[in-house]
Amino acid sequence: MTSIVPEANERLGIALRILSTLAFAIMAACIKALGDTVPLGQVVFFRSAVALLPLIGFLWWCGEWPQGLSTRRPVGHVIRCSLGAAAMFTSFATIRLLPLAEATMLSYLAPVILALLGWAMLKERFDARRALGVALGVSGGIAFTAPALTGALPDIGLIGVLLGIATAVLTAFALVQVRKLTLAGESAGAIAFWFAIVSALGGLATVPWGWALPDTTAALLLIATGVAGGLAHIFMTLSFRHAGAAALVPFEYLSVLWAAALGFVLFTEVPGLAFLLAAPLILAGAYSAKPARLK
Repeated sequence: MTSIVPEANERLGIALRILSTLAFAIMAACIKALGDTVPLGQVVFFRSAVALLPLIGFLWWCGEWPQGLSTRRPVGHVIRCSLGAAAMFTSFATIRLLPLAEATMLSYLAPVILALLGWAMLKERFDARRALGVALGVSGGIAFTAPALTGALPDIGLIGVLLGIATAVLTAFALVQVRKLTLAGESAGAIAFWFAIVSALGGLATVPWGWALPDTTAALLLIATGVAGGLAHIFMTLSFRHAGAAALVPFEYLSVLWAAALGFVLFTEVPGLAFLLAAPLILAGAYSAKPARLK
């Protein structure tokens, strides 16, 4: 029997998905506000360690703590967590170097790359729709990176663009591994928990390279980064319990709008021509490259 999500629940699911995109944007804004006052590894540690608190509370509320953390695929988790932690480092570095909207927009290259990886590694379908998505995404990537590659941007802009692309590639590989773990029966709670643990350990491993003693403002921003990141994942998970994926996917792209708004209000960032040209192509490509069942 096909179950139909009640309208009230669907509205709640959409509201939760919107809150999730806003929470991710707030997390990025906190990272941007920290600037270079706190080393990158320290930011990664606080983002992951603090996020464990709401995550553990959520797992307990769902009845998955601690029994839901057991795994039969430890190697798979190590691969997924390593890729995800590396993506977190490059993502936070991208946010430091590029305007918020541009850093967020580059992350939407991940679904485009995932379409190719899913076909090559998981034998998923690669039909005309997905081919169109890849073509749009690549076109948008070229439109956005061309100014940097031709020297029209300062070196720091080129580094930021390259780190953003690296983040998308790492994220796509991590998502392939998430799909493998999910198909093997691993729970979403276990995947999220072990990712947070490994990322926190990765950030902690940078202590020998020097951490900073944050002032009150920086400490609050570090805590807010973790809380916002943790809540974003929880809101996203809850949204899929109340609404179908087809109803939620369009709201996923609000992240770019939130980032543009926060970047303008908090950091006086105004999107450039390259962003305005590339964003529609990349977002359309990300949407087209998604599996049909997620639309």
